[in-house]
Amino acid sequence: MGNSFFSIIVPIYNEGEVLLELCKRTVAVLEHHAHEYEIILIDDGSSDKTPLLMTELHRNNPRIKCIFLSRNFGQPSALSAGLDYAQGDAVVVMDADLQDPPETLPSFFEKWREGYEVVYGVRTKRKEFFLKRSAYWIFYRLFKSVAELENAVLDSGDFSLLDRKVVLTLRSMPERTRFLRGLRSWVGYRQCGIVYERASRFAGIPKYTLSKLFRLAFDGLFSFSYLPLRFATLLGFSVALFAGVGIVVLLYLRLRYGVLGIVGFSSTLIVILFIGAVQLISIGILGEYIGRIYDEVRRRPMYIIQKTLGSFKP
Repeated sequence: MGNSFFSIIVPIYNEGEVLLELCKRTVAVLEHHAHEYEIILIDDGSSDKTPLLMTELHRNNPRIKCIFLSRNFGQPSALSAGLDYAQGDAVVVMDADLQDPPETLPSFFEKWREGYEVVYGVRTKRKEFFLKRSAYWIFYRLFKSVAELENAVLDSGDFSLLDRKVVLTLRSMPERTRFLRGLRSWVGYRQCGIVYERASRFAGIPKYTLSKLFRLAFDGLFSFSYLPLRFATLLGFSVALFAGVGIVVLLYLRLRYGVLGIVGFSSTLIVILFIGAVQLISIGILGEYIGRIYDEVRRRPMYIIQKTLGSFKP
């Protein structure tokens, strides 16, 4: 492992304000701690100056390679493109906003040299505002409790190092809905975490909108758990049980006291709305799974490459 080749893959979307500093700091670390390396920048359909900066960075340093996707496919697809084209003995996945500090990479390399095949970052002291921190905290704990994964990790994002054999395993998986932190846990191998303090965004604004974060959360929950389906079934049985008890109570009141039942428009409306809500929730849960089945059946490519800069051997 003394002459190891490291690949750093970074999905990018409108990060023109951060890109130069990202590459400067990452190259500085790699020059001191890696024998050979490549930095693969994946442009996910940026509309700012990002493509021009990527071209300039490659021109100045051929070890910085570029993949330009034909449009914005989303971060999971951009990550898949990077994993498909990375050639390193170990591959590091990191965000472009410098919230994952490149200065922590030597710790990842050291753990890999010790024999760990998956090294993931564990975030502490997030710098986002309170509501976003709370949402992340809830999601990770919900995911760990419902996902059918023995080694799901709390507070661990995509920032990680993957051994070559892990990358090849991920490449061989045909699914289109790719929640990397879940797949990373599912494949197994020897894994360990590196605790680091998540920095504030260096510049610019977050590219993950609230709707994109919810979509990512749903991808994680529905890709690694059948619990939502079981919840819908349990909810249906609960309503049926409630209705059965209600029928027995009404019959008892009718036979014993001559009471005709619960009279009133409001009570009838509440019952109808409750049953309708249960049905809609169940249909919505089924729809989430059916939508993902539809994506798998269509077999469309996860990404389309417009052009590349640098030498690749996919």
